[in-house]
This record gives sequence, structure tokens and C-alpha cells, in this order.
Amino acid sequence: MDFKQLETFVTLAKLKSFSKAAEKLYLTQPTISNHIQNLEKELKTILVNRTNKNITLTKAGKILYKYAVNILNQRETALFCLNEFKGKIEGVLEISASTIPSQYFLPSILCKFNKIYPDVKYNLNKYSTGEVIEKILNGEIDFGIVGAKKEISQLEYIEIMDDNLIIIAPRCGIYKNLHSIKINDLCKYPIILRENTSGTRKIVEEELAKHNIYIEDLNIVACIENTETIKECVKNGLGITFISEKAVSSELHNNLIKKIHVENLTLKRKFFFVYHKNRALSPLAETFKNFVLK
Repeated sequence: MDFKQLETFVTLAKLKSFSKAAEKLYLTQPTISNHIQNLEKELKTILVNRTNKNITLTKAGKILYKYAVNILNQRETALFCLNEFKGKIEGVLEISASTIPSQYFLPSILCKFNKIYPDVKYNLNKYSTGEVIEKILNGEIDFGIVGAKKEISQLEYIEIMDDNLIIIAPRCGIYKNLHSIKINDLCKYPIILRENTSGTRKIVEEELAKHNIYIEDLNIVACIENTETIKECVKNGLGITFISEKAVSSELHNNLIKKIHVENLTLKRKFFFVYHKNRALSPLAETFKNFVLK
């Protein structure tokens, strides 16, 4: 086994495509295939199922994957420590985060991190909370920042930030003189919700259920993935919505929308740094984790 073969194998396992792996590693598809074939020949076992459109790992491939990730990360750790000793830390940091962290939390964090480590580059990917968790479990990404927990034994969650969810409404029409409502009155108004895999929606559903109010009881006029689109829809009078207070601080300050108080309803949540317990983070990812926690 050599590092190129292992890197090819791990990249293929993450991306589940020979063409995508070739593009990621700047190699040709035949070269990718050759690396995998040589690795299988050396180990005398099949590592990759090639029968389906999506590449999957065999049982042997899954065993090797865990060790291959750690081997590559150990190599990165050695290089990282040597570069740190020489006074230069560099590399590409892959960050996957749900909507609110990626739009309203990470920009300031990356700017601060960049001042300390100016040679680091970033790939920032935005997914829903559910997608981030699924990709970590599948080995496609190393870590993520999410706004809700899924209690899964393989995952480690570290709390990094608090957030309030509030209800916002247009400043016109039936909402003009509306400032406070009872919780059961939520069913009377058109509501815009995030998509099913959203952490925001999960928190809302769980809290409303405590008051015997369920999604099917609400007058849902739209399910929208993009937070900025939701804000524009509210401004234009489509309905009310549950949203992170961090996401609308500017709009509230400029009186573009209004906050509606709901009696006996408190929507608080936390953001988490999440990663797989059984996989070592790369040294750059570990450095970023420690920086975020600090």
C-alpha cells in the first residue's frame, strides 16, 4: 500500500464516483481504477462494489476505510506538526454546516481563524442539519456545524453557541397591529416553514408538540430551504415564520419586519460541532475545532 492508493480509495469511498474522485484528485479515471485494482490485488480482496451506479464498499472495504482515514490523518498530522515547527500552517479546510451557522456564524469565525493561519484555504459547504449528519455517518465529510442533535451513538456533539428562534411577520395587512398571540392562534395564520431536514423545523415541531399542536394543524403555505428567500416572502406578506433571531437582526433593526410574541412558547436551541467518534480528525480540522471551542 502507498499513500496515493489509500488517498484514491478514501476519496472514492467519500464521493462514490470514479469520475468525481478523478476530478477531486486531478487524475484520470483509468488512473483511479488502476490505483484501486492494485490495492485490491495487494490485499487479495475486493474493496469496491462496481455493479451499481453508485459506488459502495464491500465489507472488506469498510474495514480498510476506517484504518485508511486514520493512516492518512496520521500522515497529515506529521506534516502539520513539521510545518507548525517551521512556522507555517497551510492546507484546505473542508467545512460543512447547516444554514444558520454557515450564513451568520462562520463568516466571522473564518476571518478570525484566517488572521492566525493566513495560509489556510477554505471550502464551505451548506447543507441541512440532517444532510450534515448523514454525510458524516457515510464518511463523506469529517465534521460539521449543526443546529440540532440526532442521538446517534457514533456521533460526538460539542455545544458551541446558543440561539433563539422567534416568529416574524410582515408590517402590513392583518399583521399591522399584531404584537402578541396565544399559542393556539398559530393555526389561524399562514405559515412558512423550512424543509423537513432542517434543524430549525425539528426544534419547532418538537416544541409545538409539547402543546399538542402538530404540523398538520398549521396553515402551511410554503416550505422553503433558503433563509433569505423566507425573509423576502415574509416582507412581501406571504405569511409568518419561525426563524433564528441572528438571521433577522438587521431586518428587525430597520423595521422591515416585526417580531410576534407567542404566549407560553419559548424556542431556544444550541449549535453543535459534530464529528464521528471512531474517526480521527485531520490536524487542521482538529486545530479549527479547538479554535471554535476557545
